[in-house]
Amino acid sequence: MHYRVIPTLLYKNDGLYKGHRFKNHVYLGDPQNAIRIFSEKEVDELVLFDINATLEQKKPNIQFINRVAEECYMPFAIGGGINNLDTIRDVLRAGAEKVILNTKAVSDPQFIKFASEEYGRTSIVVALDYRKNFFGKNIVYTYSGTRKTRYELIDFVRIAEDMGAGELILTSIDRDGTRSGIDLETIKKVKDTLSIPIIASGGVGNSVHIEEAVKFADVSAVAVGTYFVLKGNHNSVLITYPKDWK
Repeated sequence: MHYRVIPTLLYKNDGLYKGHRFKNHVYLGDPQNAIRIFSEKEVDELVLFDINATLEQKKPNIQFINRVAEECYMPFAIGGGINNLDTIRDVLRAGAEKVILNTKAVSDPQFIKFASEEYGRTSIVVALDYRKNFFGKNIVYTYSGTRKTRYELIDFVRIAEDMGAGELILTSIDRDGTRSGIDLETIKKVKDTLSIPIIASGGVGNSVHIEEAVKFADVSAVAVGTYFVLKGNHNSVLITYPKDWK
C-alpha cells in the first residue's frame, strides 16, 4: 500500500516553532536547517505553516519560500496568510507545489472554487483544524485554532470537496503535540464520506500511530510534527525521519 509520510514544520518570523494543542509555541531553531536535513533524508514531501501570518494579517514571506525551494529537493506546500489568488500565484511561482488554505477557505468557501479553477485542483489543499465540544461534536476552528466557527467538521469537508479542494489536512487540536495517537474514528468517518485524499494530522508519537492511520482510516498520507523534531521527556530538538514503518 502506497502512502506518504509528511513532516510538518511551523514557522514564524523565519524561526522554527512547535506547540502543544496549538498553544505554547517554543522556538526550535532555524527552519532552513530542518528543511536541509529532511531533504537529505529524502522525505516524501514537506508541509510548512506560517502560524502568525493570518493572525497578523500578513502575506506569506516570498523570500523565505524562495530559500525553502533552494534547499528542498522534494515537493512542499505552504500555508498561512493565503487569502487571494495573486498570493497563490506568488507562492507557486516561488517554488511551492501546493498552497494550503484554512481561514480564508472556511470564511469564504467560494474561494476554494476560484482557486482550484485558476491553479488546478491538485495545487489546492484545505487544512481543517477541529476540536470536540461538550456534546462530542467536532467543530472547525480558524485563525491558527483561536476562533471557533459555526461548522461541524463533517459538514465542512463536504463543502470543501464540492468547491474543488484537491486534498484535505485534518488536524485534531486536542491531540496536537501530545503524541497520544491520531483521532482515527473521526478521520475514518471523513474518509468514508469523501473521494478526495485525506491527510491525517495531530497526535503522532510513534510509527505505530502512522500505520494505524493508514490501515484503519485508509488515509493517503500522515502529517507529522512533534515526532520528527522533538525527542524524549525533555523535548530535545532532534530532526529525524525514521524509516521503520516502510
